[in-house]
Amino acid sequence: MQDAGQVVLRDIVLVGGGHSHVGVIKRFGMRPLPGVRLTVICTDTDTPYSGMLPGYVAGHYAYDEVHIDLRRLAEFAGARFYRDEVIGLDRDQRQVLCRDRPPVPYDRLSINIGSMPAVGLVEGASEYAVPVKPIRRFNERWLALLERVCRHAGRTTIAVVGAGAGGVELTLAMQYRLRGELQRRGRDPDALAFHLFAAERDILATHNARVRRSFERVLTERGVVVHRAAEVSRVSAGRLCTRDGETLAADEVVWVTQAGAATWLRQTGLALDAAGFIEVRATLQTVSDPLIFAAGDCAAMLGRPLEKAGVFAVRQGPVLAENLRRSLLERPLRVWRPQRRWLALISTGGRYAVASRAGMHAEGAWVWRWKDWLDRRFMARFGDLLPMADQARSQRAPVPLDENEALQATSALAMRCGGCGAKLGGTLLSRVLAALHPIERADVLIGLRAPDDAAIVRVPPGKALVHTVDFFRSFIDDPWLFGRIAANHALGDIFAMGAEAQTATAIVTVPPGLERKIEDNLLQMLSGAIAVLDDVGCALVGGHSGEGSDLALGFAINGLIDENLAGVLRKGGMRPDDVLVLTKAIGVGTLFAAHARLRARGRWIDQALAVMAQSNAPGARCLREHGATACTDVTGFGLLGHLVEMVGSSRVSVEIALDDLPVLDGAVETSAAGIVSSLHVANLRARRYLRNPEQGSGHPHYPLLFDPQTAGGLLASIPLARADACLRALRALGYDKAARIGRVLPADEHAEPICLLAQARAKPSG
Repeated sequence: MQDAGQVVLRDIVLVGGGHSHVGVIKRFGMRPLPGVRLTVICTDTDTPYSGMLPGYVAGHYAYDEVHIDLRRLAEFAGARFYRDEVIGLDRDQRQVLCRDRPPVPYDRLSINIGSMPAVGLVEGASEYAVPVKPIRRFNERWLALLERVCRHAGRTTIAVVGAGAGGVELTLAMQYRLRGELQRRGRDPDALAFHLFAAERDILATHNARVRRSFERVLTERGVVVHRAAEVSRVSAGRLCTRDGETLAADEVVWVTQAGAATWLRQTGLALDAAGFIEVRATLQTVSDPLIFAAGDCAAMLGRPLEKAGVFAVRQGPVLAENLRRSLLERPLRVWRPQRRWLALISTGGRYAVASRAGMHAEGAWVWRWKDWLDRRFMARFGDLLPMADQARSQRAPVPLDENEALQATSALAMRCGGCGAKLGGTLLSRVLAALHPIERADVLIGLRAPDDAAIVRVPPGKALVHTVDFFRSFIDDPWLFGRIAANHALGDIFAMGAEAQTATAIVTVPPGLERKIEDNLLQMLSGAIAVLDDVGCALVGGHSGEGSDLALGFAINGLIDENLAGVLRKGGMRPDDVLVLTKAIGVGTLFAAHARLRARGRWIDQALAVMAQSNAPGARCLREHGATACTDVTGFGLLGHLVEMVGSSRVSVEIALDDLPVLDGAVETSAAGIVSSLHVANLRARRYLRNPEQGSGHPHYPLLFDPQTAGGLLASIPLARADACLRALRALGYDKAARIGRVLPADEHAEPICLLAQARAKPSG
């Protein structure tokens, strides 16, 4: 995470996770610029390395071997990682417009979003073809195609449109993998037919004649039919047509043609070339705006047209990182000079490759081994982050700020007042509140619409108030997402008791700094929270804000329930023969402890964040509808700690099946490595309530009984006869890992109340 002791003076925003940007992130991680914060905005956590994708398709590499973990890399660099889609720019306000969150301000901006095949230019291609680009989303499309082909009975015809190096290499990789898959299933690999469509007379038109002849030979040997000067003009269900009238019946069409640009770039006002790519100077600075840079496939260099090849994006990374740094320091920028000739190592499906560089040609298994060594060396730069983190800490040296920036930093870090002097400024708060639009309720008589010293809220006749409060500091560098999670966490107690959320007051702490940076943090955080509150009809009616060392957020929530307590769910109330149901998976604490140590995969963190951002409101309604007899939300005390509270209040015993505990991906691995949350040790005290700790202590799920959760799921007891229907309904509502984790037994005065089963009992049907 960002160093809390450092005042943010400037923001560099990186849009996209391409090859150039991964280099920028790493370099800023190794040598940060004091006062400068990086924010990475990308739709995906795992970004593929294009040079190894054909090897992945062919089956030579596993998924993680060919993907760079952007979230982990950002954590290493102290950069914020926003998983969102960029849809435009507001250059006047210096803001990046995102699909789900408020605009993100920038002082310098860099765009590295790659390209995509121009499927929209050919009738039917968007609907019926499988595009290779954007490569960040290729894996899901490839796995779906692989599954379809393996399930397809009889002969399968696959057409690949595009006969450059990418199209030829992908054709041979797919053929190699699919033939192997069919053989493993005892099917005839010759039932596969591949057709390669070239718009020009030659395949690999940008490579020398000897390279072309090598691949012509290989394609002939492998039985791939090459269609030359065959520009595809239309694709329909099961068929494609060329401009010359040739047609082919094809079960699958894969599109690897000339790349196109993202459509949102057209509305930015940036100068674009004829194909829609951003025009940049040799410094990688855009022609239109000195504050914006671009690199990789999405950029077009003035006076030097370049092939859309990953080698250029990789080579641009060091210059881009240096120029972003120099631009903020107002120093002369470096010029990037692309090489006139570059080495291409193109595989032939198996562990054999062809080397091409200008007029040079070589081929053999040794070329593939060479390519493999180069690719693995490149990926190691972004995978072996733990030793790099130690090296970075020892090498980081401050870069002098200019006089104005030094003054701003000194002012922001000056001794801060306490008490009311720590409040945020009224003008700043007014601007933020004007941008927020919390839901309005008729029972809110005085709230944020006309703020006063306090809110006044009517309690409807026949209703009683339910009060709760929660507050904690941020554990992620995304204030918008943190706001959503904090709101969900605070609402959990209301829903666990079967109440309706009515109003909320916020308690906010923001680190000191420049006013505009504080304003952005506050706006992002409260926007995320209000979206959650609005969804459940809870009106934000006021709050308190102040400065502190960490970003933190909490809410005092008022809820409503029938004054006769009809429908209230309490921790007590479990009855023998009830079934224990848990709505969400556990493992949040160990995963984020591992993330802080660079020991967690980004996609594990993605899943954990998605679970924390999921509201408990639908789950609570479902549990009530299926006759829940007791309920609580699982948070800081961990599953066992909260279960102990329920058992004590209900005066029963319970049996927990460790096998049945729903667990977040990666949590078993991180807890087995001894990585636990700071609260884990305190939660271990609940072991004394276990009847047989030795029975489960060796089970991989055992440590997760004590793992503290944030915005965790609901733990409820459900009558046996309704448990299966309840679980089906929960899963239909999106609680994919909702599970039956045990059963309620009569109290045993001579034994501890909680019994562990290492293996699940056979579940009686209900």
